[in-house]
Amino acid sequence: MSQLMDKAKNFVAEKVANIKKPEATVTDVDLGSVHRDRVEYNAKISVNNPYGHPLPICEVSYTLKSDGRVIVSGNMPDPGSLKASDITILNVPLKVPHSILVSLVSDISRDWDIDYDLEVGLTIDLPIIGDFTIPLSSKGEVKLPTLSDFF
Repeated sequence: MSQLMDKAKNFVAEKVANIKKPEATVTDVDLGSVHRDRVEYNAKISVNNPYGHPLPICEVSYTLKSDGRVIVSGNMPDPGSLKASDITILNVPLKVPHSILVSLVSDISRDWDIDYDLEVGLTIDLPIIGDFTIPLSSKGEVKLPTLSDFF
């Protein structure tokens, strides 16, 4: 009886491992808008849904780091659904207070940009499997606003 249970477990584990899963990439991080108390950057995430029906997105969590320090972290609960058999573009707003930018003076003074590491966790509700998190990471640089961005 135990051999039958082991075979059944292995069969199910193999089938679950081979199920198609959505794939995602961070396509861009850009300056969104400038406010009196913060600068808002937008991270664009492209998600390919291989299923013929929409999939609900449970949450998008993110951490933006520069020079080994966390600049901003947070999450977007319930940002919508992935389109069926299509690519969905998610815009994740990253709200960075001006006080944080001041603490990054050594990096900023070299080239007026922030070298960043962005880590994103995209949690999707997959049928049968349940909540499934796609880990993403992206490195690059994002320009800081200039005076012309304020006016």
